[in-house]
Amino acid sequence: MIYDIAVIGAGMAGASIAAELAPYARVLLLEAEDAPGYHATGRSAAFWEECYGGPGVVPLTRASGDYLADHGFLTARGALYIGQAADRAAMEAFRASYAGTGVTIERLTPEALAARVPHIRADWSEALYQPACADIDVAGLHQHYLGLARRQGAAIVARARVARLTRNGGTWTITSERGDSWQAAAVINAAGAWADEIARIAGVRPVGIAPLRRSVAVLRVEPQAPADLPLVLDINGGFYFKPDAGRLWLSPHDEIPSEPCDAAPEELDIAIAIDRFQQATDWRIAAVEHSWAGLRSFAPDRMPVYGFDPEAAGFFWFAGQGGFGIQTAPAAARLAAQRVLGQGADAMTAGIDPELFSPQRFHAARQIQSA
Repeated sequence: MIYDIAVIGAGMAGASIAAELAPYARVLLLEAEDAPGYHATGRSAAFWEECYGGPGVVPLTRASGDYLADHGFLTARGALYIGQAADRAAMEAFRASYAGTGVTIERLTPEALAARVPHIRADWSEALYQPACADIDVAGLHQHYLGLARRQGAAIVARARVARLTRNGGTWTITSERGDSWQAAAVINAAGAWADEIARIAGVRPVGIAPLRRSVAVLRVEPQAPADLPLVLDINGGFYFKPDAGRLWLSPHDEIPSEPCDAAPEELDIAIAIDRFQQATDWRIAAVEHSWAGLRSFAPDRMPVYGFDPEAAGFFWFAGQGGFGIQTAPAAARLAAQRVLGQGADAMTAGIDPELFSPQRFHAARQIQSA
């Protein structure tokens, strides 16, 4: 069987675009691991926050909100960006950068901040509140898309790590490390941290997708953190924390360059997170119960990459979605599927310019540099 489209990577990116494509094409979804979602998708901090990813990502996040809410994947949380007196200019610059995007950002008094975040230290007195922030049921959303893809006819194959990708006569042949092979008219590179590696295997010039390690620790604190505690983020990117089942998830907001791999947390990164947390709060840490790490993958300009490669026929990029790939999944998958199928925008994607995310921008930059 020659498939119309083979999607490489069955994490959130691959599962969502496969589900969007399956009603219109014969779709094959290939996963390198024993089960989909082992890497970045299964290690997400699981929140939908309109400012996350920067102003350029806001349209994708906001366009995804109704789908996530309507399907029951969001639970209200709220987000607080906090800082000290010396951070007032940074807070105002942050707020100004989202002017005109539709994002609601409210300034809080020190008293209001202390009421929302018990045990915050007095010198952390600056706060911006983003009320629309919500927790995401990441596992539920991922299974939703995998199930939708299956029901609409997509074939899903695990333990299919790609070893070779060749194109001949308008057809791609994909061969796994186990020796299995498939054919497809088009290939979608949704391989996350492995996106540039898949491009190299296919003989396609990489665009510079860089994996960065992010660590998270699960803390038991005393007294126990309230269940309605907002997501709390340092305005300078030094840490964030949020409650979960009576515990606190804490990250140093790290971005450590890494090779594509099964990422593991470093003790130093967890120690840094705890030190920053204790500088901002007086909660007593009773135990570090668990920690993990995942890879977030960014293009050089930190914007996602959606589109056919201008130099490789039938090779479509769906990668570089950093830490915002979960919260933008519905709109990103719909937008990218429309590009693959040559369809126009619908109500979800209207007003989003797909050219902003095209891989053409990297090739144009190379041409300018070589001129």
